[in-house]
Amino acid sequence: MTRHHTVLVTGATGTTGSRIVARLAADGHTAVAASRHASLPPGAARAVRFDWYDPAGHGAALHGLDRAYLVPPVGDPDPAAVMLPFLRQARAAGVRRAVLLGSSAIPAGGPGVGQVHAALPGLFDEWAVLQPSWFMQNFTGDHLHAKSIRSEGVIRTATGTGRVGFVDAGDIAAVAARLLTHASAPPATGLVLTGPQALSHDEVATLFTEATGRPVRHLSLTPAPLRARLATALPEAFADLLTELDRAIAAGAEDRVTDTVERITGRPPRALRDVVEEWASSPSAAAPGNPLGARKCPVDHA
Repeated sequence: MTRHHTVLVTGATGTTGSRIVARLAADGHTAVAASRHASLPPGAARAVRFDWYDPAGHGAALHGLDRAYLVPPVGDPDPAAVMLPFLRQARAAGVRRAVLLGSSAIPAGGPGVGQVHAALPGLFDEWAVLQPSWFMQNFTGDHLHAKSIRSEGVIRTATGTGRVGFVDAGDIAAVAARLLTHASAPPATGLVLTGPQALSHDEVATLFTEATGRPVRHLSLTPAPLRARLATALPEAFADLLTELDRAIAAGAEDRVTDTVERITGRPPRALRDVVEEWASSPSAAAPGNPLGARKCPVDHA
């Protein structure tokens, strides 16, 4: 019989956190949803207000927990400064297992979340770092790519013909939930998560064109104009980071596929085509003002 666990899920209303909360609840575990507004997403047993930059509320968030899913503060170039004091407090409060959301582009000891990754072995006996490739949901949610696809039918990158093993957020959540609750300890290492194939952004644009019936194209930029465009919507340091990550993709850094999702969950990862077609047939794609949804072609799921 599977033991019941109480798991703190930081970023509980976000892309992976909300999915992890739902999966934990479906598997009979107690999910404590931690977010800045103490929102209660579907499946959460309770919600707590949690802000990485407000240590006064951290003790209450940790009450009665033994596991934690950790999402670094978005856009912070030095998340270790606020995360490591909290993680030491979590260890003292009884948290014994931690799963950190990292990135396939950042190794242990690297910048940003890489510093938190490197510190985990000294904090927890049971831990793992998820290092997903770029999220498929970047094209269907509120990311800049998704917005430009919906409003202009364009994806702008400096990735050239470089390929990415895009991964579904639902698959990330499935891996995280398994590592957080399974009787066996997580592998105490970083785990690179990808989808079943690596695709260029030209190929992504083709998928959207086929799924929606409206042309979507990849506009390949050089790094300088991409960085200038990103800086109009994002902090400069974050714009610099994203531009450098595009350079890395163009050089082949993300052109890989791993078996991590299937090895841990027992099922193959979802393909980007399935995620795009599901989105194209959803109410959000057909919303007023969305030029893609307005003339969307029916999707054959047979």
